[in-house]
Amino acid sequence: MATVTFEKAQRWYPGADKPAVPGIDLEIGDGEFMVLVGPSGCGKSTTLRMLAGLEEVDDGKVFIGERDITTVPPKDRDIAMVFQNYALYPHMTVADNLGFALKIAKVPGDERKRRVAEAARILGLEEFLGRKPKALSGGQRQRVAMGRAIVRNPAVFCMDEPLSNLDAKMRVQTRTDIAKLQADLGVTTVYVTHDQVEAMTMGDRVAVMKDGVLQQVDTPLALYDRPVNLFVAGFIGSPQMNLLEATASQDGQAQIGDYQVPVDPTAAQRMRGQVTVGVRPESWRIVSAEQGGLPVRVTVVEELGADGYVYGTSGVDGTPANIIVRVSGRDQVHKGDTIHVTTDPAQVHVFDTDTGARLSA
Repeated sequence: MATVTFEKAQRWYPGADKPAVPGIDLEIGDGEFMVLVGPSGCGKSTTLRMLAGLEEVDDGKVFIGERDITTVPPKDRDIAMVFQNYALYPHMTVADNLGFALKIAKVPGDERKRRVAEAARILGLEEFLGRKPKALSGGQRQRVAMGRAIVRNPAVFCMDEPLSNLDAKMRVQTRTDIAKLQADLGVTTVYVTHDQVEAMTMGDRVAVMKDGVLQQVDTPLALYDRPVNLFVAGFIGSPQMNLLEATASQDGQAQIGDYQVPVDPTAAQRMRGQVTVGVRPESWRIVSAEQGGLPVRVTVVEELGADGYVYGTSGVDGTPANIIVRVSGRDQVHKGDTIHVTTDPAQVHVFDTDTGARLSA
C-alpha cells in the first residue's frame, strides 16, 4: 500500500489550444478511497490515466509513496486498472481471466491458484470459475474485472467509471460491494465517475473537478454542507441545490422580490449587489401565505413513499424556472397548488454571482 501524490501534473494534448489538466496538486492517503468527479471533459479520466501511465505527464510529477513514477512504464508502476468495459478475454474461463496477469508475470502455479481462489472467495465468484464471460451477468463480469486487479496485490487501484455499463439496480449493489471490498483490502484507490451520487456514497474524500482544475477536495458531507463555490454547490446533491438570484439589501438580507431570504451574519457582512442564494430541497419548510414565504406554484409532485419532491415555479423575479422542495410523503401537496416556503439562516448558502465564491460562513 502507498500514498499517491500529484505535483502540478499537467497534460497537454497535441494540437489543443489549452491543457486538458493545467497542473493538478493532489495528495491521496495510504489506503484512502479517493473519488474524482466532475462533468464530461473535466479532466478526471486524464488525471487517472496519468497515474496509470496511459497518458504522458507533460510537466510536473506523480509519486506512488516516495517513488517518482512520472516516466516509469505502466507495467512497472505497481497499479491495477479496472476499466469501464471490463476488458475480459472471451475465450478464457473466469479462473483463467483472474490468473492471466499472474501467468504473464511467471508467478508459480500453486501461488497463482491460491491467489485466484482467494479473490474468487472475496468476490463471491467461486461457483463461476469454470464459466466464460458470456455466461455471466454484467455485475458478475465487473466482479471478475475487480478480481483480476485484486490478485496482483497492487499498491494502487485505478478505476475508470467501472459501473457505467450496469443497470441502475445493479449499479447500486455493485458500488456497495466495491466500497466494502476496498475497505476490507485497505488498498489505496483512485476512482473516476461523472455520477455524483456514486462519489458521495463511495469516497472517503471526493475531488470535484472542472476544466481540469480542482474545485474542492473534501469529505462527502463537507462538500454537501459547505461547497466552496457555485459550481460545487450546483454539482453536488441529488436533486441539486436550488440556486436563486437575489439582491443584497442594506439591512443585510438577500432580497428576492418581496421575499427576504434569511442569511447568516458572515454572509450579511460580505454581500454586495447581486448574489446567488443556495437552498437544498430538504432545507425548505412549508408555511402559510400569511407568514410571507416564497410562493411556489406546483407543477410536478414526485411521490417516493417516505418522502417526496415538489417541483414548482415562482412568479418572483430572479427565481429559477424550477424550485425543488422535499416534503414528507404524507404531506398533501398536489399539482396546481401554490405553496409558500421559507428556510433558516443556517441552511442558506450565499455566493458571489460574478466570481462564484462562497460568502457564507
